[in-house]
Amino acid sequence: MAVPRVFGRITSQDLGLVINTDDPYSVQVGEYYARARRIPEHHILRVSLPIKSALTPQEFEEFNKRIQAFYGDRVQGLALAWRMPYGVDCQSITGALAMGYDSKLCAANCGPARPSTYFGSASSRPFKDHGMRLGMLLAARDFEAAKALIDRGVKSDGSLGLRGALPVTAHFVITSDNVRSVRQVFYPPPTQVARLGVDVQIDRTDALKNADRVLLYMTGKANIDWLDTVNFVPGALADHLTSFGGIFDKPHGQMTALAWIHAGATASYGTVSEPCAHWQKFPHPQALLLFYAQGATALEAYWKSVLWPAQGVFVGEPLAAPFARDPREPVRDGPADAPREVPKDAPKDAPKDAPKEQENGIPAELARSEILRGMSMK
Repeated sequence: MAVPRVFGRITSQDLGLVINTDDPYSVQVGEYYARARRIPEHHILRVSLPIKSALTPQEFEEFNKRIQAFYGDRVQGLALAWRMPYGVDCQSITGALAMGYDSKLCAANCGPARPSTYFGSASSRPFKDHGMRLGMLLAARDFEAAKALIDRGVKSDGSLGLRGALPVTAHFVITSDNVRSVRQVFYPPPTQVARLGVDVQIDRTDALKNADRVLLYMTGKANIDWLDTVNFVPGALADHLTSFGGIFDKPHGQMTALAWIHAGATASYGTVSEPCAHWQKFPHPQALLLFYAQGATALEAYWKSVLWPAQGVFVGEPLAAPFARDPREPVRDGPADAPREVPKDAPKDAPKDAPKEQENGIPAELARSEILRGMSMK
């Protein structure tokens, strides 16, 4: 997959923080995050929300009105400081906030969903350019785990892509579960990207064991073993294609995105209702890696990689940017990864979107190998 050159990234000056004052976890995590990332006080919205898995459409409408009224066009993304609510009816709360609540989706949640115009986009201003306010849950099993997550994100900034630094590995795993391994057709070829210090590996196994300095772990299986033996670097991304990775509070026999966070990943993704095995509802392997390696934040890289994000909830520390050119200052006028040479006449803003030629909302280079037929993963 060819991705556009990216200039700039979302910073703390572009991020809103939402705290649920009825949830002690949310208050603790939100206040800690505000200090850790120096979120401006006028970017912090305190609301009262029910602590349950999914808001009703009516509850979401009132909540969304508060978001729109408070933030206007001041922020491009949101850090939601809670584990629940993670849904709105059958949709994810992050999907509904970014793209609106779609009442038709829940009648056919196994079918196609509305495509995101931000998929494959070069924009670092998603709300301005696409009308999408990206969201990510600061979700973990408890406050201490959330604190460790936030610390990993902050520590990751600018830590990779440096000349002389130890290399990291991106693992794209093909498991024995053929239905959940549909993304393998988009896995990049195994290679070493010396300039960025990234070793790309294709692994045929049900689970990695004793893997070191892992930047990315992408797989497809209901449950993943040996996570306690995997050493994730700060800023690592990890997810598995399965039905209910975004359902955190109900028994369903599948591992959730919170298990990745608990194991040391800094961001993850999971769906909150049965999506069937449409690759479009999950992160695209090449897009996720290529955008992240250009210096995008975890928030941007994950959102740019999902074509149909309505059912998926994004989890983690949104501002983590291990390939950022300068972790201390907002980046607006150049590429983010340190080793790359910047031409003096580089434009301040890249084109808004990825290639225009699309079929059914899918970029042309993906349409030929698109997997349209969904398969149940129950």
